[in-house]
Amino acid sequence: MTAAVSSPARAQPAALPDKPFAEHHIVLQLSDNDPKKQSLVISVAYNLLKAYDPDKVAIEVVTFGPGIDLLRPENDHRQRVESLVAQGVRFDVCLNTVDTIERDTGKRPEFIAAATPVQVGVAQILLLTENGYTLVRP
Repeated sequence: MTAAVSSPARAQPAALPDKPFAEHHIVLQLSDNDPKKQSLVISVAYNLLKAYDPDKVAIEVVTFGPGIDLLRPENDHRQRVESLVAQGVRFDVCLNTVDTIERDTGKRPEFIAAATPVQVGVAQILLLTENGYTLVRP
């Protein structure tokens, strides 16, 4: 019972529940803190929404390692991320990375409310790809 209470983020669904008619499932990996890479990931998500009916494409961006900085409140891309979330794109933040930062700095980093916590970012990618998502690492 303790494991379920201490780590509710483990039970994230593989598919976006609000995209039952999605014909395309894409997971975008972000593990870099490079602003150009962050911008590229965001652009790819926007382009996919334009290329397909937003209800026909499920997009999940999984951030881990230095990539989690995309989801910090002070990030320059915050408005674009929140706009994508409003269009059904999901942004995951790796709790293992968050825990490591907290251990190293003594302070838990903050993230935008739109970020979905997952325990292990790479495991989330594996779960998604095993459930029909195509991995893209821009």
